[in-house]
Amino acid sequence: MRKFCDVKVYAEGKGIINTDLVFGEKILGFEDETAAEKIEIPSGATVYPAFIDTHVHGAGGADAMDGNVSALSVIAETLAKEGTASFLATTMTQSVENITRALSAVKDYMAAGSEKGAEVLGVHLEGPFIAEKYKGAQPLEYIAAPDAEVFFKYQNASGGAIKIVTLAPENEGAEKFISALAADGVIASIGHTSAKFADIEKAVAAGATNVTHTYNAQTPLHHRDIGTVGAALLLDCLQTEVIADTIHVSVPALKLLVKNKPDDKINLITDAMRAKGLPDGESELGGQKVFAKNGEARLADGTLAGSVLKMNIAVKNMVEKVGVPLLKAVDFATANPAKSLGIFDKKGSIKKGKDADFAVLDEEFNVIMTVRAGKIIYKAK
Repeated sequence: MRKFCDVKVYAEGKGIINTDLVFGEKILGFEDETAAEKIEIPSGATVYPAFIDTHVHGAGGADAMDGNVSALSVIAETLAKEGTASFLATTMTQSVENITRALSAVKDYMAAGSEKGAEVLGVHLEGPFIAEKYKGAQPLEYIAAPDAEVFFKYQNASGGAIKIVTLAPENEGAEKFISALAADGVIASIGHTSAKFADIEKAVAAGATNVTHTYNAQTPLHHRDIGTVGAALLLDCLQTEVIADTIHVSVPALKLLVKNKPDDKINLITDAMRAKGLPDGESELGGQKVFAKNGEARLADGTLAGSVLKMNIAVKNMVEKVGVPLLKAVDFATANPAKSLGIFDKKGSIKKGKDADFAVLDEEFNVIMTVRAGKIIYKAK
C-alpha cells in the first residue's frame, strides 16, 4: 500500500483537490492510511490520470512492426517517460507475413504480463485496408481490399487483441467489413481514405465510430462535399483522433475541431514512430527511410511519416496554444480514450476502485513520475 500525502489530485467528478491518495494496484481512496508507504512528489506537482495512447507505432528506436517482444518492451518503457501508462501497439500496411509476425509478438508480450513500462492494451491495426490516394507514409504495394476473413486471421494471430482497425470506407466490401468488425466488438476507424460524405454516412450506419488522425490522410472539407474532415466535424457520433503537435494539424484547425466536437469525442494521439525519444537523424518506417528533425518526421519526398510527439506535450499544446481548459485537455488523453475503448470502469480517471495509473506533472507539463497499477514505472532524475 502506498500514498501521496496532501497533494493536488485531479479526482473524477471533483476537479483538482488537495488530498491524500492511497493505492495498491487499485485506487483505495482519499483517506490517510498511516501504514501506507509515503511517496514524495515536488511541491506544485499535480497527480493526473495516466495518459492512454490509442495510436502509437514506436518510440526509443523500436517499432511495433519489428515483430518481437523486445521492441514492444522498449516502446513501453519509452512511453512511460511521457506520462503514458497504457497504449495500443499500432501496426501499419505491410505484407501479411510481417503484420502477422507483429501481431504474434503483441500476443506473446501481453501473455508474459510485463510490469515494466506502459501496459499494452491491444492493437490498433492501421491498414492494410486503406485507399491508395491517401496512403500517406503507408507502402503502396501492400494495400489490400477490405476482407473480414483476412482480418479474423489477424485477430487470431493477436490472441484477440485488435481493438481498432483503420480502413477506407469507400472501398468495395467496406460496409460488410465494418459490420463484421462492429459485431466482433472492434472499433472501425475511418482513415487513409478518399471517402465522400455519403461514404461516411454509410460507414456510420454500418457501425463505424472513429476517425483516424483527423485532418491527416483523408478528404478535406469542401463546400460541395464536406468529405471525411467535414463528416468528422459534423457528426457528433464520431470519435476523432488528433495529433496535436501543431505540425500535422495547425492551431486554427485544432481550435475548429474543439469548437465543433462534443467534449468527450476528441482523443489525443501521438501517432509516434521509432524516432521518438531519439536525437534528430535518419530513422525508418515500414522499410522506408525517415528523417527526423526539429520535431518532424518525414519521408525523403517530404511526406509526414508519423510523429515524434510526446503525450504530455500534446496536452500542453492543447492548453497553451489552442486554449483548451486544462482538465478538458487532460480528459482528451485519459477519460476519452478509455471511454472509446470501453475501459472507463478501470482506467481514464482517478476514482476509488480503478487502476492506480497516474501521471504526475509539474506546472510546465514536465513528467515527474508515471505510475502503473501502483508501481512507479518512470521517475524523473
